[in-house]
Amino acid sequence: MHIFTQSRRRGPRNARGGFTLIEAALATIIIGVGVVAMVEAQQSFITSNLWSSHAATGTFLANEVREFTRHLPKHDPVTGLYLDDDGFGGSTLVGWGPESGEVLPSDFDDLDDFDNVSFSFLGTAGIGDGDLPGPINAFGEIIPDIMLDGSIAQPDGETGDIEAMNGWIQTVIVQKVSPFDTGTVVPDNETEPPSGSFRGRTVDQYPLRVTVEVTYIPPLEAEGEVIARVTWIVP
Repeated sequence: MHIFTQSRRRGPRNARGGFTLIEAALATIIIGVGVVAMVEAQQSFITSNLWSSHAATGTFLANEVREFTRHLPKHDPVTGLYLDDDGFGGSTLVGWGPESGEVLPSDFDDLDDFDNVSFSFLGTAGIGDGDLPGPINAFGEIIPDIMLDGSIAQPDGETGDIEAMNGWIQTVIVQKVSPFDTGTVVPDNETEPPSGSFRGRTVDQYPLRVTVEVTYIPPLEAEGEVIARVTWIVP
């Protein structure tokens, strides 16, 4: 007697139709690393773009002061710069810095008037503290802060006055330098006596080195950073 058996082919017992937990975790890690890299790249781009924008603005503001002062003489065209004998064997330097009645940029008529003067969005009228409203343009006018809609910002929503370009400060430094080495600063009252064929050098016969430093203070920050610095020599 013959016994017949029937068998059926069966597929693998461990056949699966989805991802395991490990595969899903690895996929999540790979995607996460990619997303983080893209976010960091975007942040780096934004930071770089912001710095480039600030650098361009800072250079522009420094050159505006240079343009504003380029036609001015080194010292006051009326009083000049001189040493006044104090009667006790010493002397006092007269004529360095703003003269009486010079309180606004439009009043300044020589380069030494600008020494240690700042034009700041925090500045107030009057030269007493050396911090005037600003920053200023090549005409000595305050550069206004522009809103996102293109309008000019007004202090506290008022009309009339303009709000200065927010966060920016122009600081001017004027120094006397050696005529033989403009990298060497000499005192404001420096003179040279005659010697041999040399006729001497009076207090007003030195080159001036003018430096404009532009600082930006971000919103809600107490301190800023020097963004640009422009220096030139006036023989």
